[in-house]
Amino acid sequence: MLYEKTLNRKIMGAKQETKEEHTNGHANSENGQDLNGGNGHSPEITKDVPQHWLKRLFALVRSIFSRKSKKEVEKEKVGASMGKILNLMRNDVYEIAQRFWDFAEILTQPAGAILATVLIWRMLGWACLLGVVALAGSQLVNIVIARFQIYFEKKRRVATDEKLQRTTQFIESIRHLRWYGWQESWMKGILESRQTELHLRVIQIMFSTTLAFMLRFGSGCFPAIAFFAYTRWEGKSLQVDLIFPAIDLFNLLEGYLRALPQLVTTMLNAYVAMSRIEEFMAEPDKEQADVVPEGSADLSLQGASFAWPGVEQNVLENITMAFPPGLTMVYGEVAAGKTALLQALMGELDKREGEFIQPDQVMGYCAQTPWLQSMNIRENILFSQPYEEARYKQVLEACALLPDMAEFKHGDLSNIGENGIGLSGGQKARVALARAVYSSAKVLLLDDPLSALDHQTAEYIVDKLLAGPLLAGRTTILVTHRTELCRGLAKQWVELQHGKATIHEPTEDEENKLSLQRTQTNESISEEEAQRRKEQEAAAIPDKFIEDETRTKGGVKLSVYWRYIKAGTLRWWFVVILVMFVYRILDTLQTWFIKAWGESYTHPTSKGIFGYLPPAHDDVIPWLQTFFYFVVATSILFWWTYIIMFGVGYLAAKSIFQRAIERVAHATFRYYDVTPVGRLMNRLTSDMNTVDGGLSSAFTVFVWQFIGWFTAVAIILTSTPAFLAFGALLCCGFVYYFFRFLPTSQSLRRLEMVSLSPLMSNFGALVEGLTTVRAFNAQPRFQERVIEVVDNFQKNDHFYWSLQSWLGLRFSLLSASSTLAMTLIAIYVGLSPGLTAFVLITASKFVVHTEYMCRIYGQLEMDFTSVERVIELLDIEKEEPGVVDPPAHWPTYSGDIEFEDATVRYAPNLEPALQNITLKIPAGSNTAVIGRTGSGKSTLALSLLATIAAESGTIRIDGIDISTVSKQALRSRVTFLAQEPVLFPGSMRKNLDPLDEYSDAACESVLSKIAGNHNWTLSTNVEGGGKGLSQGQRQLVGLARAMLRRSPVLIMDEATASIDFETAQRIQSVLREEMKQSTVITIAHRLEAVKNADYCVVLGKGKLIKAGKAADMLKEGSEFSGMLA
Repeated sequence: MLYEKTLNRKIMGAKQETKEEHTNGHANSENGQDLNGGNGHSPEITKDVPQHWLKRLFALVRSIFSRKSKKEVEKEKVGASMGKILNLMRNDVYEIAQRFWDFAEILTQPAGAILATVLIWRMLGWACLLGVVALAGSQLVNIVIARFQIYFEKKRRVATDEKLQRTTQFIESIRHLRWYGWQESWMKGILESRQTELHLRVIQIMFSTTLAFMLRFGSGCFPAIAFFAYTRWEGKSLQVDLIFPAIDLFNLLEGYLRALPQLVTTMLNAYVAMSRIEEFMAEPDKEQADVVPEGSADLSLQGASFAWPGVEQNVLENITMAFPPGLTMVYGEVAAGKTALLQALMGELDKREGEFIQPDQVMGYCAQTPWLQSMNIRENILFSQPYEEARYKQVLEACALLPDMAEFKHGDLSNIGENGIGLSGGQKARVALARAVYSSAKVLLLDDPLSALDHQTAEYIVDKLLAGPLLAGRTTILVTHRTELCRGLAKQWVELQHGKATIHEPTEDEENKLSLQRTQTNESISEEEAQRRKEQEAAAIPDKFIEDETRTKGGVKLSVYWRYIKAGTLRWWFVVILVMFVYRILDTLQTWFIKAWGESYTHPTSKGIFGYLPPAHDDVIPWLQTFFYFVVATSILFWWTYIIMFGVGYLAAKSIFQRAIERVAHATFRYYDVTPVGRLMNRLTSDMNTVDGGLSSAFTVFVWQFIGWFTAVAIILTSTPAFLAFGALLCCGFVYYFFRFLPTSQSLRRLEMVSLSPLMSNFGALVEGLTTVRAFNAQPRFQERVIEVVDNFQKNDHFYWSLQSWLGLRFSLLSASSTLAMTLIAIYVGLSPGLTAFVLITASKFVVHTEYMCRIYGQLEMDFTSVERVIELLDIEKEEPGVVDPPAHWPTYSGDIEFEDATVRYAPNLEPALQNITLKIPAGSNTAVIGRTGSGKSTLALSLLATIAAESGTIRIDGIDISTVSKQALRSRVTFLAQEPVLFPGSMRKNLDPLDEYSDAACESVLSKIAGNHNWTLSTNVEGGGKGLSQGQRQLVGLARAMLRRSPVLIMDEATASIDFETAQRIQSVLREEMKQSTVITIAHRLEAVKNADYCVVLGKGKLIKAGKAADMLKEGSEFSGMLA
């Protein structure tokens, strides 16, 4: 249901904010968290109103449950974030599903408590009713507490959404953040979100422990008040034959009541989870356009205006056009509405007015940012379509993929890794293009696939694909800035300006050229291109690009327990164990006191530790008072124990998460290559949720049961050794069944946790590629896949709980048998009634403690598999930080960049990506790096950031070997601008200057110079990942960010590929003017952008082909000159 909703929901755009006045020099307020409206209350509450404190408290409680803060109301209007959807998928749905196993307890626990009360009434008569009143009073207090629990549980889940959102963005953007040296700042933001979540969890814990205390105190007051009424009001005596059975029933009642707080808490959590899911399910679905009969490819707009979902302003205005079979070219400046037009044709935008007719069939869509799955190349292209070998090879040839397939170790069966990480940018674009072309769609929507290709590859695809037979009879809409390549091919040209369309028809000469080119075979081009490409080397893809997730076998190692204990600090463990021992001693004394009380009616002169009390038949008040003191003392110690233990769990969870996120943030870049995002998110979310949740509670119960078991053994050993022999035999029975149960249950739990990783990965991938999935109408296939993953998880979960039932049945039989055997032993030994009752109660506790120790230890073993998986993150390989702290002025404007016989490879099992490179890039130059796909251009750029260490040789910047320099210092002074810049949710200012290092004036200056015609302000809202912005607009933001830093070294990797030619030329002019004091290295396929370069480097097959002045190389007719043709 949730998955289906995600497939069909409307993709909400970022709310565009109105211009705000800043009260200070900086506007980067997003770094702070204000989940609770500043202090968690509405403004009315915080006013200092001169009222009586009781009235103020009442007003506070009323406002909490009757009002929503302004921020909360605004949030309700915004669609669920990625973090919230993942949280719903993993935690909220799981929370509700697990309540199925509590269904029996919902009936048996209250019924058991009622039955125990009835039996007490039968034994003590109406005197117990006063105790019932006291118990009911404590429950009324708990009702108020429960309302607070619901409120703060909602707050906590919102905080968890925020933390997951930030963590997801951090993991997905980790490479970019580390390229800029921003990971520390982002970690701080995550840890702040985490701290907010933990603070709200602490509040929840306080309410939960208070709830447990009230139940414990109420159940303790029940016998005290009932005994008071029975002895004082009715004047009856509490002898041994009455007091011990009554106490046993009270203990039974307490057991039922003690289980109620956890049951109430889990039910409240399930209620909150259900409310959140209902809220998500109520979000609007994608709108459906008017459709034409099946089989028709008619696609037209009549006076249609569109807006991004959730945004008021129209992005397309009054569009009237039809799209005939053949090629329609769409062009225009950045943010003119080109991508928006394609999105509108797929039904992803809100139609505000006019008519929109859409074919009722699959559309072939190639996104501007290619979306690929972690599969082999063939599976990505087929996209579940039937495999037709002839057509498939024709598509590979037309998309210039055959030479690449020949270079891959396993050809088109090579796995490309998560989001195609094993492919270059151009290869990813061509695979996505091939997927659209191979589909059976009559309508193809191609969003600028040529921008990522070098000049010759782009020309080849235009000639072979766009002018070839594969697109004959199909309606193809191509968005591109490289219009010069497509002249004479298009039947219709559409120019977009500020959301308005102008249609140009091709001339007669162009029509003739189109007809001619359609009939050409292009065999000579194909052979020449294939021969050239066979000579170049592509990056080899290993057998398994993504490493399989490890699954530990056997029990959880003691070292895992020890690391968790140390994370909670040893001194607090000592305190909690000490409090538990004191509680157990008082609990034992309370049982001995009851024995003395009952015997004082028949043996008034008996001595002992309670000999100072008068005979009960003379004066029962001191006995009642002492009993009440025991109730108060044990209840308070019970409360303290859980508070301290939850505090220990808080410290452990906080420490483990912080260390894990820090380790991930400083891991080697190779670790990111081989580890899927879903796997990391599974460990940092679902596994961490187990560490946060009931782990400390289970640990508390285990220690509690162990101390109780130890105490019971000591008492039995000193009073009736005969019981001990039977107890040893009983322990053997429990241990035998437990250790038959444990190994299988551990394996099932690990399988259960591992099976969640594909769910997280598939779900995350789906959200990222939702537009592509909808265009291809592939929702049913994705649903089938996720149902398969969920079924696998549920199967393991079902077997796990079935094993729990298997164990529970055998433990129940052992417990029932032991009660009968112990009673027979007591009769045979011939103890006094009081001592018999005392020993029987102690022996009964011994049985209960033995059973629960086995149960809780098994639960701990299960839960500690999650601790084990998170702790594995603490041992991942870290990147060497560098030992040299460079001078503040390094690198200087006059410092060259030098490669000296440098060989670079991504991993020991891979071929070198750069081989024996010896090169000097002049200081202050504008250097162009040229080479075809897979030649090593991006590797050269990344090596200057030391993300890939040189295997041999040295790389120096301004005379310093960068392998020795502090990585943080290096990356903060060398700026790398990737083709696909990462944008963060928040204001434009936050995206330009996440660390808040520059003034508003500086930010506004670069923004106006780079994107002055876009009417952006520093307060303009940007959605995570830049959703709602075109790829060209994202690149503009990235360029402004890079120019703001004004680093001594600026590296641009296809940074203007998605920007129109005129804008790119203007930006080049701005950069030349603004970056005069910097060495600028440009990697580009649009060679016009680097014609004016001072220096040029040509790479091929990972080797240096040629380097020198660009003007000289052009005159020599080198490979560079050929690529400019």
